Amino acid sequence: MRTLVVSDLHLGSLLERDVLRRPEALEALVSEAEASDRLVLLGDTIELLEGRARQAAEVARPVLGALGQAIGADGEVVVVPGNHDHAMVRGWVHRQVSGPSGLGLDDVVPRSAGTLLSELTGWLGPAPVEVRYPGLWLDGETFATHGHYCDRLLLDASGLRRSDPHPRRTPADYERSPGTDAGGIEQPLGEILPDGLAEGIDATGGQLRRALLSGIPRLASVPGARNIADLASLAIEQGLHRRAAIPAMAEVSRRLGIGARYLVFGHIHRRGPLPDDPEGMWRPDTNGPMLLNSGSWVYDSALVGMPTGRPRSYRPGGAVIVDGDGPRCVDLLAGVPDDALRGSV
Repeated sequence: MRTLVVSDLHLGSLLERDVLRRPEALEALVSEAEASDRLVLLGDTIELLEGRARQAAEVARPVLGALGQAIGADGEVVVVPGNHDHAMVRGWVHRQVSGPSGLGLDDVVPRSAGTLLSELTGWLGPAPVEVRYPGLWLDGETFATHGHYCDRLLLDASGLRRSDPHPRRTPADYERSPGTDAGGIEQPLGEILPDGLAEGIDATGGQLRRALLSGIPRLASVPGARNIADLASLAIEQGLHRRAAIPAMAEVSRRLGIGARYLVFGHIHRRGPLPDDPEGMWRPDTNGPMLLNSGSWVYDSALVGMPTGRPRSYRPGGAVIVDGDGPRCVDLLAGVPDDALRGSV
């Protein structure tokens, strides 16, 4: 079986940063899906943290319809929610965490668990669709999950906290405690509040996020702001992802006892391993799995940077292919120019 794993499509993003709006990008992904037996959408498929669920759905529907057609009735699509589309399964996750059975590593989520989840999985027809959370086994040695649980351990991995006050040995432990981003705060609040109040939290968080994103183009026009953005992107790459997020993901795997040879995740938008990456970067725990990240399908000009002739780790179009030769990271948009992918940022 040939499995194509993509994550962080963020369909419906403000400023049109989601590149699958562009015909060239969608054609490339559809072509790869046609050559695959199974498509795994590994989280953040639709952008819900901006508080524009209906607008995001309008963007997502034709894209997911094209992917479902490409996989076809003889293939399979697996949807794994992440932190930006966690609202689709929030109620179901809360019931699992609070119930006697708990939350496993690769639980099957009913497609009827939420209205938007039901709609989204329907758009993927005629392909058979299954929803898993928080991850799934792709084969006997490869586990895949979105990766947002690593947010809970960023302070530990970065050395800013000496010890984690929470043991976090089960998926429920990660669901109960907030992470370092806005989604990590909204998620537990949304689970404990009644539906009406939870929707208010979503709306407020969405307004704040939209205000921040809307200011980016104006900030970029300020003299010297480009240099600041470049420094910020360097800090994200060297300080956050290499030194904290990737080791944190390895620690999540160890604590949950996943026991895989390979672990595929998304979330940080940093595709890899790449040929120029330092040895050991993607296997910080020598007793743990080899990590692979599927990258994103969002164009962020500050992180993408200028063409250098070398692979750019934050450029959109990343994917992981899993077949008989083991998992490998690929770039599906290498032949598409930057100008065809840019949104408003």
